[in-house]
Amino acid sequence: MEEHKVPVRAIENLTHDVKRLTIDKPAGYHFTPGQATEVALDQDGWREEGRPFTFTSLPDEDQLELVVKCYRDHKGVTQKIDKLNIGDHLLLHDVWGAIHYSKPGVFIAGGAGVTPFIAIFRQLKAQGKVGPNKLLFFNHTQQDVIMRSFWEQTLGDNFHSFHTHEGDDRIHAALLKKYAQAGDHFYLCGPDGFVEAAQEAIQAIGGSTAAITLEA
Repeated sequence: MEEHKVPVRAIENLTHDVKRLTIDKPAGYHFTPGQATEVALDQDGWREEGRPFTFTSLPDEDQLELVVKCYRDHKGVTQKIDKLNIGDHLLLHDVWGAIHYSKPGVFIAGGAGVTPFIAIFRQLKAQGKVGPNKLLFFNHTQQDVIMRSFWEQTLGDNFHSFHTHEGDDRIHAALLKKYAQAGDHFYLCGPDGFVEAAQEAIQAIGGSTAAITLEA
C-alpha cells in the first residue's frame, strides 16, 4: 500500500465538532468525487492507526480537503486530529470507495456521512448539473449540520434538514415517501444503523435494492 506524507496547510471549524483540513496533494494523486482514503497521523504511536476519510475537494484542485468530525470524548484518531496544528503531517494511502454519482436521485445522509456527497455536489454545481437531486440530511441538532449554507445555496428547496433531538423524525418509510418515489435512485451514507433504517424505508416504499448506491 502506497503511503504519502503531507503537511496540513489550513484548519477551519465548520461546526462545534467538525473541522475542514486543507492538505498538500501528492503528485499524481487521483480520485473520483465520493471516494476516500485511509488517513493516519505522522506521530509516534499513531502511524498504524489509519481511519477512512472522504475527500471533499474536487479532483482537479491543487490541494486536498478533508472534513472530519472530532470525537473529543474518545481517545482516538479524531481526538488527535482535533489538536493538529498547521504544519503537522498526515499519512495518506490508496484511494478507494464505491460511492460515486451515476444519475440524479435522492441523497440520504446521517451526520458526518454527508462527506462523500460534498465533492459530488461541488462538481455537479461547477458543471451546472445539480438538476433535480435532493438531499435528506439527518443530524441530532441544528448545530450539527455540516455546511448548511452550501446545501441551501446549491439545492434550494431540494435540501431537507432533520434534527432528531429537536423533535424531527428519524428516517422511516412514511417520511421518505414525502420526498421520494419508488423509481428513484438513492445514495446512502451514515452510521450502520442509519443506513440499515434507510434501506428498509426505501424497500418499504417500493424502491429497488439495485437502485441504491452505498459503501459496500
